[in-house]
Amino acid sequence: MIHLYSQRTLLLAALSACINLASPSGIHAQSKARSASPAGAAAIREADIKRDLFALGGDHFRGREAGSLDELKASVWIAEQLRAMGLQPAGDDGTFFQFFHIQRTRITETSRLAIGSRQLTHGQDAFLLAPAIASVDAPLVFVGTGSPGEMANVDIKGKAVAILFSGTGPAELSYRRFLFGTMTRRAAELVKAGAVAVVWVSNEQAQSYFERWTTGLERGRYDLPGGPNTRIFTQAPTVWLPASAIDWIKQPNQQFTNVVNVESFSYPSVNIVAKVAGTDPTLAKEHILFSTHQDHDGVRRAVAGDSIWNGADDNASGCVATMAIARAFVKQPAKRSALFVFHGAEERGLLGSRYYVDKPTVPRGSIVAVLNAEMIGRNAPDSACILGQQPPHRNSTDLVSAALAANQANTRFKLDTLWDKPEHPEGWYFRSDHLPYARVNIPAIAFTSLLHPDYHTPKDEPERIDTGKVTNIARWMYLTGWDIANHPTRVRLDPNFKLER
Repeated sequence: MIHLYSQRTLLLAALSACINLASPSGIHAQSKARSASPAGAAAIREADIKRDLFALGGDHFRGREAGSLDELKASVWIAEQLRAMGLQPAGDDGTFFQFFHIQRTRITETSRLAIGSRQLTHGQDAFLLAPAIASVDAPLVFVGTGSPGEMANVDIKGKAVAILFSGTGPAELSYRRFLFGTMTRRAAELVKAGAVAVVWVSNEQAQSYFERWTTGLERGRYDLPGGPNTRIFTQAPTVWLPASAIDWIKQPNQQFTNVVNVESFSYPSVNIVAKVAGTDPTLAKEHILFSTHQDHDGVRRAVAGDSIWNGADDNASGCVATMAIARAFVKQPAKRSALFVFHGAEERGLLGSRYYVDKPTVPRGSIVAVLNAEMIGRNAPDSACILGQQPPHRNSTDLVSAALAANQANTRFKLDTLWDKPEHPEGWYFRSDHLPYARVNIPAIAFTSLLHPDYHTPKDEPERIDTGKVTNIARWMYLTGWDIANHPTRVRLDPNFKLER
């Protein structure tokens, strides 16, 4: 017996001139019978999305940093909007909320770092790449860029090694991962060769990232209680200095002194969970889960006079789209129930979605599919991407086929497929809230418009968001979910699904 989704896929294939899931133009066609928009689609309005975006992504909520009062205030605001729309609470104890703890491990303010006669302050003059206990008092040796020729006659055993970062790396949006990956890998090699500490000095290209990305290092590491990032360990310190340090780091006979202690704190974060009950007595027990996250980076070091890292695209855009989809399901409920989860602490390591997958407020087996919204308001108006569209990331051909069909019949975005490939340097598939669901074999995809130069900067503000594009992606997600929510059978998990990491 051919599964009903297989029958539909064959029909779509017959109607399509060219079907190729691995190419941007390879999209399924859709029959006329399925192309008519449900009545709920009219509830997805750009005016509502723009109003909600400026409220959630504006300065009032101060960037919604996980574990802060700002995240909690924003979460209360979202819950109140959902209540006013008519959604049912689906969190813990009859509320819209599912609270959980996040644990933060950071370097203490009493830690000391000195090179020669200079006293350096972590978070200002220098940054340690990991919050680990260390006590080092050793001679410093400068090895230039660390090339084989420069290292040939240098004894690094028992010494702190200062090295100038080199290499241009890939394109800008991927350079950050290249930078951190190179520093971590090369430092491990030097320590293995006998160094007791590694001091990186920025070159011209790395300097812009020193200024832009080191705010995360100030805060330390986050995890759920008992997670791997909560462990306090001892290791040789890796220090990162600005490009201006090159003028004095070369001086001979300097001593490197570093005494690092760490401390740990527990903070509350929260998932917001709401529901629109299904209309079918049997299918209503199953859920289509629309996923997003409400947190961002909060208030940090000012860049060009702006200290609020708003996160309008990341991820107020996903939140307001999810709210619009909720309005559509309130206007016209589907046969299956629609579940809406706004995850907390995504920016700290997908903590809210990891917690929800472990402690769902509905039976985990009742979750038919997850449609995740992650940064959907920038770049070309007609471009988008599905994460989980192609192997090894695709865990449900049925789910992907439904999304492609809805796009072909309605929104017609040109779909990027490069960012979903396992070899893409950003590893984008592994960086949003669909991932924990996929790891427990729940069909899951993410809708995104990908990175842009304002990513994780104070420039990610509501004024820069294409609200028309957010509206169109919201409609695309809704129509995909509506199809799945009303189909007689569940979307299937692909056999032998296994992620590459």
